Amino acid sequence: MIFEGDIHLGAKILTELIATEIKMNRSLTFLFLILIVVTGCNNRNSEAYNPVINEKTEEKKEIATKIHSGKKLMETQCYICHSPSAAEKEGRIGPPMIAIKAHYIDDETTKEVFTDAMWNFLKNPSKDRAKLRGAVRRFGVMPYQPFKKEEIVQIAEYIYDYQIDEPSWFKEHWENGHKKKRKPYKNNGKIAAGVSDMTVKDVGLSYALGTKKVLGKNLMGTIQAKGTLEALTFCNEKAYPLTDSMATQFNATIKRVSDKPRNPNNKANIEELEKIEYFKELIANDKKTEPVVEKKNGYNQFYYPITTNTMCLQCHGEPNEQITSEVLATINSLYPNDLAKGYKINQVRGIWSITFKDAKNE
Repeated sequence: MIFEGDIHLGAKILTELIATEIKMNRSLTFLFLILIVVTGCNNRNSEAYNPVINEKTEEKKEIATKIHSGKKLMETQCYICHSPSAAEKEGRIGPPMIAIKAHYIDDETTKEVFTDAMWNFLKNPSKDRAKLRGAVRRFGVMPYQPFKKEEIVQIAEYIYDYQIDEPSWFKEHWENGHKKKRKPYKNNGKIAAGVSDMTVKDVGLSYALGTKKVLGKNLMGTIQAKGTLEALTFCNEKAYPLTDSMATQFNATIKRVSDKPRNPNNKANIEELEKIEYFKELIANDKKTEPVVEKKNGYNQFYYPITTNTMCLQCHGEPNEQITSEVLATINSLYPNDLAKGYKINQVRGIWSITFKDAKNE
């Protein structure tokens, strides 16, 4: 989980994507494929995406009348690393979700078989269990996450039953990007229900997850390309400028604060400390977490937890266990008063604290 440093990402495409991605039902807590803390990308080649309709089934299109819970879970969690808007060659840290559907589902695959395959991989990710061999070679095996089976089931059902968003480049990549000719992939099914006006919680969450995508993709890209030590320096220098640029883009004040900050500038105030304790209790008791929004002087004050995963522990775990001695020495040099160590998986590292006006009041 980073609290310092990153790089600027182009604005308008991301704003439109996030606004579309975020408004779904409110069963939020899931992190499908990696979650990292935080991720985005300085890639000017990011592409728009649209649902692709299988030509053979176009006349049989079925439009869903309500939003599927798995859609919200997939978009708010999986798209951090598996976004359909990332370019083919640059800026990606994982395959798009359509690649998972294409590899796992064919004419003989039942929903039950697909769901079981997803769960069996995610409960214990390994190279031997992976079907996306090329993705493993390029991105590595995804780190373990403490997923809940019921949430995996919802995501798998949505992927299986619905047309899901895919990058504009994917069809060409699938058909011509490999030495062996592949069978056509399947992306037919129901068309997802449309999105109505966003609630204040949805707007705040779109700002938090939008910033998280930008930070996280850059962080993961740096770790993959240059290692954890370079990522520490990267976070130290770039996280604040990038977060500020996203705040400007969204016309909001965006903070990531903690009761155990690495950078003292990220120390939570009294109200934020109360929210941190509130989210800690929810997660400790395995309860769902929903954003908290309070009205203050004509503004919306939004709070949402930042939780740890296995990647976070490289810099926020136990010294000389998850944190190597070399990384620990760099942390101590950059942050002499660091408090942000000793975490375990799925603990509250801090919260998003975001302040913004209602659109109608701007």
